[in-house]
Amino acid sequence: MSLIEFFKPKGDSGFGYGSTAEQVTEGYDLSGKTYLVTGCNSGLGKETMRVLALRGARVMGTARTIEKANEACLEVGAGKGQGFACELSDPKSVKECVKAIKKTGIKLDAIICNAGIMALPKLEKAFGYELQFFTNHIGHFILVTELIDQLTKEGRVVMLSSSAHSMAPKVGIEFDNLDGAKGYTAWKAYGQSKIANLYFAKELARRFAGTKKLAFSVHPGVIQTNLGRHLPSIAGAVFGLVGPIFLKSIPQGAATQCYVAISKTITQHNGAYFADVNVKRPIPIAEDPTVAKKLWEVSENIVSKL
Repeated sequence: MSLIEFFKPKGDSGFGYGSTAEQVTEGYDLSGKTYLVTGCNSGLGKETMRVLALRGARVMGTARTIEKANEACLEVGAGKGQGFACELSDPKSVKECVKAIKKTGIKLDAIICNAGIMALPKLEKAFGYELQFFTNHIGHFILVTELIDQLTKEGRVVMLSSSAHSMAPKVGIEFDNLDGAKGYTAWKAYGQSKIANLYFAKELARRFAGTKKLAFSVHPGVIQTNLGRHLPSIAGAVFGLVGPIFLKSIPQGAATQCYVAISKTITQHNGAYFADVNVKRPIPIAEDPTVAKKLWEVSENIVSKL
């Protein structure tokens, strides 16, 4: 038990900071259900896929290469996994992935948008846009919007946001600086990409109104995975020292997204942000529906010109 886990009680869900993905899915029979997980080849994505398969689900996993995706899917059990290549920073790759998934004819009970990049030390771009925003948000925006019809009638979309959304610009999204030309800092840009994930879930939930489909965003917790591979070496060393005390394990980190993907008790929370397997309040600007709606419209315009 970590020090933080000791001081953090369980919430209304009956789970909390220290709960694992296996614990929050215990008792669920997911036979006949199918879940798509992006970034399936390591860390939280791999654990999420493993646990859902453990509960009987068919899982589909995406990674940057088909080889990595297939390798991860094989590890969850014969017949339960199917891999797809999906490089989120490449719209052509994303659309090829969509095409391949649709070709299976299989309906999806949830799309868990787990993949992402974090805190790039210098400004990098894709198609003229800052790379974290383009990869974490636009890549998933294309994937999800083109797979909406592939969802079951009660299908869900789970977006991995982060508590780092609090590092986003004060206005939420700097629509006049999506290319980073007016200034770039690693964590501010990462925060903007994560609040974009949160806005996307909220606007998608609004658009799901009148149906039984649901959309959520989650903060998995602070976990030492390869997501932090771009951090300076000193930061990595600090992570290594404080990890046993302050960081979640991968099974704990995967708990919230697994819970939100399958829980039968959260349907009244459509559009909500979850952390530590419970509903949490994001920063105030993240609750602004006008920013969420504008981001959707801007995203559609970006995608239309790619």
